[in-house]
Amino acid sequence: MSNSIRAATADDIAAVEQIVALAYRPYIARIGRAPAPMTADYRALLPHTHVLIAGDAVAGVLVAIPAADHLLVDNVAIDPRHRGCGFGRRLLEYAEQQAQNRGLPALRLYTNAAMTENLSLYPYLGYTEVGRGTQDGFERVFFSKALSRMKSASPGHPGR
Repeated sequence: MSNSIRAATADDIAAVEQIVALAYRPYIARIGRAPAPMTADYRALLPHTHVLIAGDAVAGVLVAIPAADHLLVDNVAIDPRHRGCGFGRRLLEYAEQQAQNRGLPALRLYTNAAMTENLSLYPYLGYTEVGRGTQDGFERVFFSKALSRMKSASPGHPGR
């Protein structure tokens, strides 16, 4: 199945909200309330939101917010009908490219401690756990991934 990633538009907000609701709904019982992404204002986050298109429909969402020394992956959500297709990994790779394009040395993200699947997934994808704590009333686990510097286009000729 062919797919692409692009900046989200205002026309995508309903699809983004639907995918986030479907992706995070199973965690409500574990956490005891709606996970933070379910209550986010995606209109306000639009400048930082990208969508993965599969066929002609939005199948995944990435919210990535640049900071001075990293790119914060604030949310990755996949339509449950597309789980297992590698779209989550593809969106994280896209975030890495965006960070490198901005000259940022790292990606950061966090997950709810109750989302236990993520606690093994992120290290598998190269992220290092850097802390745990309560933030905005949620028990969170924080991760970071150092990015390699982009190599010079002309090996042997620094500065070109």
